[in-house]
Amino acid sequence: MKLKIICPRWPEGSLWRHFIFRFPYLSLTTIGVLTPEDIDVSIEDENVREINFKDQPDLVAVSIITPLANRGYAIADRFRELSIPVVMGGFHAPWMAEEAGQHADAVVLGEAEKVWPQVIEDFKKGSLQRFYKANDQTDLKNLPIPRRDLLKKGAYFFTNTMQISRGCPFQCDFCAVTAFYGHTYRLRPLEDVRREVELLLKEKNFIFFVDDNIIGNQTYASNLFSLLTDFRVKWLSHASINIAENDNLLKKAADSGCYGLFIGFESLSQKTLQGHHKTSNRVDRYKALIRKIHEQGIGIEGSFILGFDDDDTSVFRQVVDFCEETKIDAAVFAILTPYPGTRIYEQFTKENRILSHDWELYDMGHAVFRPKRMTVAQPQEGHDWANQRFYSYPSMLKRFWPLRRSHQVFLPANWGMRRAWRSLAKSV
Repeated sequence: MKLKIICPRWPEGSLWRHFIFRFPYLSLTTIGVLTPEDIDVSIEDENVREINFKDQPDLVAVSIITPLANRGYAIADRFRELSIPVVMGGFHAPWMAEEAGQHADAVVLGEAEKVWPQVIEDFKKGSLQRFYKANDQTDLKNLPIPRRDLLKKGAYFFTNTMQISRGCPFQCDFCAVTAFYGHTYRLRPLEDVRREVELLLKEKNFIFFVDDNIIGNQTYASNLFSLLTDFRVKWLSHASINIAENDNLLKKAADSGCYGLFIGFESLSQKTLQGHHKTSNRVDRYKALIRKIHEQGIGIEGSFILGFDDDDTSVFRQVVDFCEETKIDAAVFAILTPYPGTRIYEQFTKENRILSHDWELYDMGHAVFRPKRMTVAQPQEGHDWANQRFYSYPSMLKRFWPLRRSHQVFLPANWGMRRAWRSLAKSV
């Protein structure tokens, strides 16, 4: 039996289609390791190579996030036209189960660990169910090591991605993470983490922990950082800004090899943050906390959401000026996107403010809702201006002096984003 696991490509009009520093999705390699050993498994990530529709697998699994859903459906339809059954899953599927079910023989709703073996067993018996959903949450103890050997060699900037937790302790209105993972924050045993770290470091001394908030449990995080000090490792992850409120934890992160953190600032308005339940952030502390993080040699990729109801067109320059003043190393300027499964999606649906359900536009670079204090066109115009200004050479020179150890990571990242923007502009 042959199983083909597929990740659809990003749309041509999305910035992420043009970003060259790619890394693989853990969902693909996780499905690979959950599949019984007697099955011939392959992974085809359409972002790094074309899909082979001629090799006739027995079963196809397609993993989709919202902006990749349309392409995922098209891929699934084509295989089904060839009489090849398709199973669909990923972050988008639980919120649009009936929609996904129109393009698949079976849909996995939520985490795969407890249901994927049943999917395979049912397929072998010729009795696939329409939907699969676990009755309870995945226990993160003794998780199998993802099958990174299935990834195309040389296709990614690096493949050392790893997860030590699932979920986030916060409940932000615009984030689907907590809902997908059952409004919990679960942690892997540190002895399991150590075994996977040792395995990854046989290849490279760099790890990207893809957790949504690596310090969601600060006691666990402190113990994790102590574990990492046993290795010569450089690592990146996501964390909330309050890591810098704990001097000991911040120093331990730096000493353990942290070179950069993705931090969700989201807004420079305390009113906006409170209105969307981003309760961990205090705008009046941003500058001091950024300074403390930089002093430890840790770079920051900041996340800023544009288009909140209190935002007008002045927000774009305010955010970029703030990032340049505080020397933020990299940034994602995202248009507010009402992803299915979020409270903001429910709110905008009730208010009849969602303008499009073309999922290709749900890439954080297009406005798909009616703003309150801007025209529909202005969020995207401001978003494009902010990115082009921030990733200009004058801005980069301003932000990268004086040099810090983290710049060996963030200078290439800035160059990659600048290149992606120029490539996107040429393709439009």
